[in-house]
Amino acid sequence: MLILGLQKTTLLDFPGKVASTIFTGGCNFKCPYCHNSELVIPPPDVIKYSEEEIFEHLYKKKKILDGVCITGGEPTLHKDLPEFIKKIKDLGLLVKLDSNGTNPKMLEYLIDNNLVDYIAMDIKNSKEKYNEIACMPQFDIAPIEESVSLLLKNKVDYEFRTTIMKECHDSTDILSMGEWLTGAKAYYLQSYKESPQVINPIFSPHSMETLNSFVELLKPFIPNTNLRGID
Repeated sequence: MLILGLQKTTLLDFPGKVASTIFTGGCNFKCPYCHNSELVIPPPDVIKYSEEEIFEHLYKKKKILDGVCITGGEPTLHKDLPEFIKKIKDLGLLVKLDSNGTNPKMLEYLIDNNLVDYIAMDIKNSKEKYNEIACMPQFDIAPIEESVSLLLKNKVDYEFRTTIMKECHDSTDILSMGEWLTGAKAYYLQSYKESPQVINPIFSPHSMETLNSFVELLKPFIPNTNLRGID
């Protein structure tokens, strides 16, 4: 595992849980709005964490932690992810995984082997406009569709989430995503926020009025649709 970050305690990343968050390096997407540019494109002098450091921390804190959130980057790029999670589960901790959904076989394996308790999958845009954000060479949306279908089977607790930008998302896109994700357990819209780590800072947020209107457009498809992280 290429581990490039550790947040020792968070009340936000794993819904309803006290958790540590582990940040893996590398991603097959190059979303220009991503605020984790140093994880997506690690600099040569990046500080790496050893598994020994991670598990030393988790062992010391396991009595106060409920679980661990594994995010990135894209964690499912790492073939040793299941073995890494198994070690976390052996400590009696729950595991939440953040993913872009490009590796449905990995997600299915983790679900079927009870290695993950919660999955948060990013939905970038409508199917037709997906790669305008993902910027993935030789893009194929089929694996992402497969991951969506997998989560809709409700074999594991999950959510979908989308970062919304004025330049990328309008009401037509929102309706298209709603139709695609019909019946989902939970869907969260997150407003774009500027930060120094954004890969390409050319975007801007929608107004609160527009964001709320998007939520109302989605609720007929996904009743549990909400805004998240709005100041």
